[in-house]
Amino acid sequence: MLRVGLSGGIGSGKSTVAGRFRELGAVVIDADQLAREVVAPGSEGLAAIVERFGDVVLEEDGSLNRAALGAVVFADPQARRDLEQLTHPRIAARTAALVEAAPADAVVVHDVPLLVEKHLGPGYHLVVVVGADERTRLRRLMETRGMTEDDVRSRMAAQATDGQRRAAADVWLDNGGTKEALVAAVDSLWHERLVPFERNVRHGIRATRSDDLVLHPHDSAWAFEAQRLLERLRLAFGEVAVTADHVGSTAIPGLVAKDVIDLQVGVADLRAADDPALLERLSGAGFPRPADAPRADNAKADGQWPKRFHAGADPGRQVHVHVREAGSPGWRWALLFRDWLRADDVACREYAAEKARLAATGMGVGDYADAKEPWFDGVHERVEAWARQTGWEPRHGWEPEHG
Repeated sequence: MLRVGLSGGIGSGKSTVAGRFRELGAVVIDADQLAREVVAPGSEGLAAIVERFGDVVLEEDGSLNRAALGAVVFADPQARRDLEQLTHPRIAARTAALVEAAPADAVVVHDVPLLVEKHLGPGYHLVVVVGADERTRLRRLMETRGMTEDDVRSRMAAQATDGQRRAAADVWLDNGGTKEALVAAVDSLWHERLVPFERNVRHGIRATRSDDLVLHPHDSAWAFEAQRLLERLRLAFGEVAVTADHVGSTAIPGLVAKDVIDLQVGVADLRAADDPALLERLSGAGFPRPADAPRADNAKADGQWPKRFHAGADPGRQVHVHVREAGSPGWRWALLFRDWLRADDVACREYAAEKARLAATGMGVGDYADAKEPWFDGVHERVEAWARQTGWEPRHGWEPEHG
């Protein structure tokens, strides 16, 4: 099963996307619809609301008077918290029941308007956000819903910004054009990414990858992608992990790199990384351990540096997860080498030149890592000298590097 979070600002076209996903075969769970269901006439949710707020929140027919309830809770923060305590657990329970009832091979799309505002993204395999510029959304809402400009701008001001949505989005569906173009983008996403992603998760296999060696200019989006992935790993690892970091070339601003996000998770004891329950959680979260996963790094200085390796199941984003004991030589080197290149522009250019030289030979990805080892050996003392001179110490914990 694949869990997809779907969101978008008011007037973005999210409903069109949700409808198309449903037509393609997704199990679509509408958070707004569930919010209405749990307070429907005769429900336990409505009875609890009336007990807390009184009959003033009821219509004459016994249904919920949303305007009256809104007038109460939006003027009183404690009342709003009380309402959330009454409704949110019921919505969550209903959501969980619908997910549980979905087929094992389902793509479950959870349509959540406040996904970004509530920071719910880590709970999904993928977050899809529908976006359109403010002028387009304003025009649509005034034409289709008869809203005034002031009403629309007030609603927009209460929601996440486009920058916040883009940072949370694994997939951004631009709806600045026609409905036909949006539907075509949804179809492409479904067939090329979501369906194979679901299959990979269900079978616990990594996404297919090419052996072609292609270096890309640095992309600032890599940092945000890494942060989203690290948050998903945090949920899967739980207390087993003590550190997690974005490492490798995509973590170094200005450096050319393969389009692969390398992540390092530090654990107190590497044996914990082999726990079957943890492996199942990681595979279910989209980070399986490949059958041919390496059990150790090549040496930089003193023999083998043990680790455990996981790869991403998402065909739209190649991910490598390196699990090492926190404080071990391999764990330390990954962080030190990254921070040295971040701090030393000359070294960064030297490394970029070596990467370009190797890529020009036409070698594949499989030979690339081994071919770089002599260069690493040659700079090892420079890196250690920098660490001594600067008093470098590795950062511990889960704190994000990019906010």
